This record gives sequence, structure tokens and C-alpha cells, in this order.
Amino acid sequence: MFTGIVETVGTVVSTEKKGEGRRLRVHAPEVLEGTKLGDSIAVNGACLTVCEIDGPHVSFDAVRETLEKTALGALEAESHVNLERAMRADGRFDGHIVQGHVDGVGRVRELKRNADDVELHVECARELAAQLVDKGSVTVQGVSLTVVVARDDGFHVALIPHTLEVTTLGELTPGAPVNLEADILGKYVANYLARVAPEVGSS
Repeated sequence: MFTGIVETVGTVVSTEKKGEGRRLRVHAPEVLEGTKLGDSIAVNGACLTVCEIDGPHVSFDAVRETLEKTALGALEAESHVNLERAMRADGRFDGHIVQGHVDGVGRVRELKRNADDVELHVECARELAAQLVDKGSVTVQGVSLTVVVARDDGFHVALIPHTLEVTTLGELTPGAPVNLEADILGKYVANYLARVAPEVGSS
């Protein structure tokens, strides 16, 4: 489990084809303390398993399913990625409950800047947008954010200067793909309603 509070921004050193998947090698010394093979790290919001540690570099294998269902396939050398190690049981819980299971890939519609007032507008599938509510939580590229406006085909979030400084969100450009994960609590509620009150859940 993760919280959507990014620990550091890593830099992709290389992406190597491995069978039908790819191996991602990332320069990220800040997340290697106490990290061992088999540990989980969220890479742009997608939970991946550490398969190799080499000095300041950590490698992950992304299988075909992961590449098809997330935006990780678009990564190349020099790409920046948001990284978060799995939450410790005795750690402080910030952000919101994040599984690292990407629900879909959205597209940046606009990164609207007005001095320190920055809004990120994202478009996504209607099925995913239906799980979002105003003032609810959403994960964008592994970052826990509060929905300002939920729309039928996407949503808006506000980005504070600190978020822009410590994550990759300030680098986004129109059309860029972003990994999205809806709040798990909302997904359970929607699933429950769809089973016990289909006429309510479908609306």
C-alpha cells in the first residue's frame, strides 16, 4: 500500500526490452536505504517490484499487461519518474490509500498557470471519471491530489508550489499520458451499489 506522497523523483537510465515486457533502470539513490530485492515501489503510481539494485540504480520489470494498462511504456532514457516506497506499518499516514493499481491512462488537457495558482486539467474514460467526486481523492502519476471539479470526461486538480517542486507534475504538457488511480473507497461503494441497487449504481 502507498499514500501518494512522492519521496523523490528518479531519472530513467535505460529501458531494455525483456520478452514482451521491458526492464526499467532508474537512478534513485534516495529510495535505496533499506530497500531490498522483492520490495514494492510505486513508479509514477504503478506498483513495481525491485528486481535489481546496482549502486545508485534500481531496476524493475514491467510485463506486457503493465505496459498496456499504464503510461510506463512511454518512458525513455532521461524521463523523470515519481517514486514512493511501500508504506511502513508504523509510518505516518498522509495522502490517501493508494494501491499502485492503475485504473486507466488519462491525457493532460491543460496545465493552467496563473502565478502560483496552477490547475491541471485531465481527460479520461467516462467509466473512470464516474468514480471521482468534487473534493475527493485521485492519484495522478503516483501523486495524491484533491479533485477540484469532477466532470463526465475528466477532472481538474490544483497544484501547490511544493507539489510542483517535488514531483514531475510541473513537467506535464498537453497530450501527455498520465497514470490514474481512483480512490479505493469510492470504487467499493460504486461496486456495492451496482450489486444491491443497480439503478442507483449505474447512475
